[in-house]
Amino acid sequence: MIVTRELTKRYGRIIAVDGVDLDVREGDRYGFLGPNGSGKTTLVRLLLGLVYATSGEIEVLGKRVPAHTRAVLPSIGALVEGPAAYPHLSGRRNLALIDAAGRGGQRRTRKRRIEDALEQVGLAGVDRRPVRAYSLGMRQRLGLAAALLRQPRLLILDEPTNGLDPSGIREIRDLLISLNESGTTVFLSSHLLSEVEQLCTRVGIVDRGRLVVQDDLATLRAPTGNVLVETQDAAQVASLLDGQVIARDGEHLVIRHVDPADLNATLVREGIRVSAIGEQRRTLEDVMLDVTGHGNDRLERTSPAADEVAS
Repeated sequence: MIVTRELTKRYGRIIAVDGVDLDVREGDRYGFLGPNGSGKTTLVRLLLGLVYATSGEIEVLGKRVPAHTRAVLPSIGALVEGPAAYPHLSGRRNLALIDAAGRGGQRRTRKRRIEDALEQVGLAGVDRRPVRAYSLGMRQRLGLAAALLRQPRLLILDEPTNGLDPSGIREIRDLLISLNESGTTVFLSSHLLSEVEQLCTRVGIVDRGRLVVQDDLATLRAPTGNVLVETQDAAQVASLLDGQVIARDGEHLVIRHVDPADLNATLVREGIRVSAIGEQRRTLEDVMLDVTGHGNDRLERTSPAADEVAS
């Protein structure tokens, strides 16, 4: 669905995207992650033909971009850098104009498609108030509705849950999963690690413009070889398994052991009350920190002289 080869974008001396080889397959729910300033939004804009690459190749839906952008756009739903809308018009009127300006939408089905899209994103009951009176969350939902107008084969979304409360985030997550199960491939750029962890099947991580990780989420979250144990008898466990306890926080312990069932049997035989036990897996946060460190917008002290000059 999306393939890039050595994709590079430079702005003068700044390299925003540096030799990226994306591979987004049909049916993926692909989470695209990276620290602030890592090149995520620039890459999304490249995929949609909104900016041109300095070098490299882009294929979307089997066609070269930007050469064939007009041919593929009718099959793509996109939300990039927040929803765009005429603030003095209603949400429905905005969607009608977006649909009319695009290619592939039939006028006779426009009203039904608009109502269907509004219902999908939780705006079915919206009145005729102008968009300028919408909350940030409502604007974000409207942007998603615009992306869904033509039942796209591919969704390209940049921070689609921005401005939504926890309930709204869950609604959008459930919607994207449902769309994906119906055949829509989802490419999602986000900074919400927990959301990507719950939604996505594959992940790409970019750092300083370079793609540093691209793999199935299940592979990235492989077992660590440790077991998590919750017990009221934590002190007894620490004494019994001296040398195997890696960390302890109250009733929670991390124990070096590969088989939770075997460890549980050992603890029960010793009369230890086990409240919960299971294998420890890497979190997406662990993976991110391993490959990106502190991120791109962190400023470290370089020398005392720097402070003197600044003052």
